[in-house]
Amino acid sequence: MKWQRIPLGPLQTNAYLLSNNHKECVIFDPGGDGDRLISMIQKQQLKPLAVLLTHAHFDHIGAVDDVRKAWDIPVYVHEKEKSWLNDPSLNGSQFFIPDGGVSVQGPDQLIHNEGEFKVGSFSFTLFHTPGHSPGSLSYYVKELEVVFSGDALFQGSIGRTDLPGGNQQQLLKSIHDKLLNLPEETIVLSGHGAETTIGSEMDFNPFLNGF
Repeated sequence: MKWQRIPLGPLQTNAYLLSNNHKECVIFDPGGDGDRLISMIQKQQLKPLAVLLTHAHFDHIGAVDDVRKAWDIPVYVHEKEKSWLNDPSLNGSQFFIPDGGVSVQGPDQLIHNEGEFKVGSFSFTLFHTPGHSPGSLSYYVKELEVVFSGDALFQGSIGRTDLPGGNQQQLLKSIHDKLLNLPEETIVLSGHGAETTIGSEMDFNPFLNGF
């Protein structure tokens, strides 16, 4: 397996492609620029199996309908955000995009539980990591030693908590109880910015020291 980071949309939100040797892939957080993303996938001759959302904020869902239509694949989101994709007041877009906001079709599949999670041949350990949003999810791939953390944890920072359903103490608890228990060499693939590691954030992230 291998992963690719693809910044998309007006906020340069990181989408990720996780692919295997059979040219299958899953798409994390297609935030915008649908035509560009589709073209990249087609040029690599990949076959998408699903869209996996770490959460349903507007900058992570802008191209959901584009890729869903292109390959007729299901979109997964946590049950706590099942109504967010087509509601600008919940996905946050009404606060940043005054001319109607972002609205896409609702999810095809809801995620209810943590633990082992599979899509085709792709296997994850799923963590519910609320705080940035109520339904934030982190997808850990032990084989690759990576975690797709969405906007929970960044290089030297943590997710914002001033949007609907945000809670900073809850976010810090999620990070400490779930993410920081992963091996220190685990690569953190965040929703914005460069990758980091669990060990680096334990040592240097100012938001985590002294929690």
